[in-house]
Amino acid sequence: MSNKPHVMRVKDVMKTDFGTIDRIATIGDALIKMKTLKTSVLIVNKRDEDDEYGMLTSGDIARHVLAKDRAPDRVNVYEIMSKPVISVHPDMDIRYCSRLFADYNLVRAPVIENKAIIGMVSPNSLVLDGLYRLFQEV
Repeated sequence: MSNKPHVMRVKDVMKTDFGTIDRIATIGDALIKMKTLKTSVLIVNKRDEDDEYGMLTSGDIARHVLAKDRAPDRVNVYEIMSKPVISVHPDMDIRYCSRLFADYNLVRAPVIENKAIIGMVSPNSLVLDGLYRLFQEV
């Protein structure tokens, strides 16, 4: 019998519901989608197979549109999104994922398998879903 501690993986705590948007959409479109989906983060779709995913957060919109008094219908997503984004593999140990979040000050990371996003992970899901479950097993 092994005394090896149970490893909680990103796939055990990731959220599989996430919103996406096209890079040429306006920030107005993004705001409507964020409000409808009740999220503060959208994944920006790739242009093609050789492209990378992007990410748009409400913080990006606050910094680059609201604070600069720009019109949401005159700014495109590609102008203010983050790209490329740091992504994680579904089999990554949540402890390493948490270090990655801390080291790079991340708010979300897409979970990518076979070049496709299969989920999203956040510090909340790492702690409240992952660490909480590990704590309950002790």
